[in-house]
Amino acid sequence: MNLNDINCSEYLNSSNSIFNILSNTEKNTLLKNHTLSSYKKNDVIFKEGEIPNSILCLIEGKVKILKKGVGGRSQILKMTKPIDIIGYRALLADEPYISSAIALEDTIICAFDKQELKELIHNNNDFAIKIIQLLSSELGFSNKKIVALTQKHIRGRLAETILFLKNTYGFEEDNCTLNICLSREDLANLSNMTTSNAIRTLSTFANEAVISVKGRKIKITDFKKLQKINDLG
Repeated sequence: MNLNDINCSEYLNSSNSIFNILSNTEKNTLLKNHTLSSYKKNDVIFKEGEIPNSILCLIEGKVKILKKGVGGRSQILKMTKPIDIIGYRALLADEPYISSAIALEDTIICAFDKQELKELIHNNNDFAIKIIQLLSSELGFSNKKIVALTQKHIRGRLAETILFLKNTYGFEEDNCTLNICLSREDLANLSNMTTSNAIRTLSTFANEAVISVKGRKIKITDFKKLQKINDLG
């Protein structure tokens, strides 16, 4: 990916962008001080404990948001796709990041100035409501995830993870292979289980013909059965 080929204004105007309701003048103000950065797979975009100074818009690629837990074990809190904004909760709260962001593949981030963002929130009521809605939606998702991770059995947790990845990234052209490749460790960290349990459960799902696995590629072969495992918990 070449940064010279990236036009951030196209992403601000996208129907999926939180910035698309801004006026052209407001968008141009953001673009005056924006920066573009590229990251390779496994590069750190921001680290837990750092102070945010800009709002980050994911232009290309995929990013995982994770937090280190007891004994150094990681928990993946969120998976992102273009054109999500990331790290904005800490920025709005004037707090350090409580998690880290890691590139899952080649990634491009567009960063907009922190102060200009706050002025937009202060001056544009519609934009402020959009931010509140986004925060509220993510809070609801986090609450559901807490219940799932603490009350579901291993099978239910992994089934939910696979369905979450399908809903977030969709399928490849065959309409059944997840459009994302994750390591077994990442699947485990997303599902709150050990890597060995993730490997065993994936194998069990494959033996039951719920999914098929080839390397890091997961293909859903029986969607109804996978959904049933998720619902039963």
